[in-house]
This record gives sequence, C-alpha cells and structure tokens, in this order.
Amino acid sequence: MPLSEQEQRLLDEMERQLMHNDADVVHASTGDRTLSYRNLLLGALLVLVGLGAIIAGIALWHTNVVAAVIVGVLGFGAMLVGVILAVAPGKGEAPTDVPGSPSQQKSPSAGSASFMDRMNDRWDKRQQG
Repeated sequence: MPLSEQEQRLLDEMERQLMHNDADVVHASTGDRTLSYRNLLLGALLVLVGLGAIIAGIALWHTNVVAAVIVGVLGFGAMLVGVILAVAPGKGEAPTDVPGSPSQQKSPSAGSASFMDRMNDRWDKRQQG
C-alpha cells in the first residue's frame, strides 16, 4: 500500500532530521573516547609478557604442575590487564567542539526535548493546521 503525500513528506522530514542528528551523535561520541598511545603500548607489552608467561607455564607443566598453573594464571591476568589498559581512554582533555559544528548550532531548547518529543510536536502542529 503506497504512502499518502502527507505520510511521504513526514517520512522525508524524519529522514533529513535523522541524518542531521546522526552527524551530531557521531561527532559527540568521538570526543568522549581518545586512545592513549602510552596506554596502548603498555597494554601490548603486558599482553606479550602474559603470553610468554602462559607459554612458560606450559613448558613447566612436566616438571612442576603447581608452579605451571600459578605462572599460567599470572600470565592470563597480565594479558587481561594489558587488554583493559590498551583500550582505556587517555587521561587528557577531550577535544573541544569545532566552531560552527552542528552541536554548537543547536538551540538550548532543542537539547532538552528528545527527538520523538519534537516529532510529536511537529505532528500535532500539522494536524491543527
């Protein structure tokens, strides 16, 4: 069943609004998490050390099982800490918004109402005349 003209216009407007808001979401999410090269390097080194400890634990298995298990568990822990450290955001300031970006062009009232609230308000205005 095809859409009526009014429904098609509403759908087109919703698509334009979504594309505009999607750019805002992408811009906002990139500023929150910046990877630190120092953390990435230390995390990669810890992962390598942990992998070496696991391999050493496997090599120790035939001589001393208890020591092999302890070394293996410590190696796994080092790898886990390394991965967590590598993906943790850096301790710097988040980049500031670029002047003229869509996030700075919003009016203060636009941020307080959700997307669906604004769309419902527009729909009500259209229905009233």
